Amino acid sequence: MRMRQTVREAVLYYSPEQSEKVTKLKGVLVRMGIRIKNVGAEQVNETIGGLLGIPGFEKGQERADGAEFPHIPEEVMVLHKFSSQRLDELLLNLRKAGVPKVELKAVVTESNAGWTFYQLYEEIREEHEKMSAGV
Repeated sequence: MRMRQTVREAVLYYSPEQSEKVTKLKGVLVRMGIRIKNVGAEQVNETIGGLLGIPGFEKGQERADGAEFPHIPEEVMVLHKFSSQRLDELLLNLRKAGVPKVELKAVVTESNAGWTFYQLYEEIREEHEKMSAGV
């Protein structure tokens, strides 16, 4: 019998629109016992740590970057507390379920936990564009 994991994996997930892909993706996460935290457009100025409830980060804590909520036009998936084995398992299960690839993905680190969701989005979008262009 496998010991119950004490590490609680979580995914911050943002999608500009509801679709069949979103439903399939969330189904895989639920079957794997992964906590899903949907990020709404009004939460993009909150810190990653705050959204995940990481100790030391206030829930709903926003960076003082202004009152406007910047628009994120594409889906973003941020993974927290995944072992490399569980990450491989997640990606395999998403493929098996026919879920189209989420292009913008990141793993929570000590340094990016203090960034806002939007700052992390901008960073991974830039990285993705560079990698796609072969830079």
